[in-house]
Amino acid sequence: MAQEITQEEIMAVFPAVAETMADALGCEVDQVTLKASLIEDLDAESIDFLDMVFRLERAFKVKIPRGKIVEDARGSLPEAEFEQKGVVTEAGLKRLREYLSEVPAERFKLPLKVADIPRLFTPETFCKMVVRAQRAGQPGG
Repeated sequence: MAQEITQEEIMAVFPAVAETMADALGCEVDQVTLKASLIEDLDAESIDFLDMVFRLERAFKVKIPRGKIVEDARGSLPEAEFEQKGVVTEAGLKRLREYLSEVPAERFKLPLKVADIPRLFTPETFCKMVVRAQRAGQPGG
């Protein structure tokens, strides 16, 4: 099991992540808080996610695989157990809540469509992606 990402690790990358996101979304950097919903609070669209990932890769000199969040959240859970007919299952929700531990519980609206998972993402979600990418890029990591 991958080691937990610490608050220190998140805070180490957050200022640069916030700046990158504010640039990508054309908002003020102080609007980008760790817990803000990128879609609901910062008006991000799916195209913005790609832009942010590219910018973060450049800023941190890391590789962030596309579609990685949902895949990582699913972990070892077979896709059929994670979602059915595009809706996240009970087991899938449990997984997502653990993986996206930074997301307030009330944001998990049921039934949750797989297509709506990005609505849950926060700047902290992206901080964690950067930290994971940094770890993956380290020899022996």
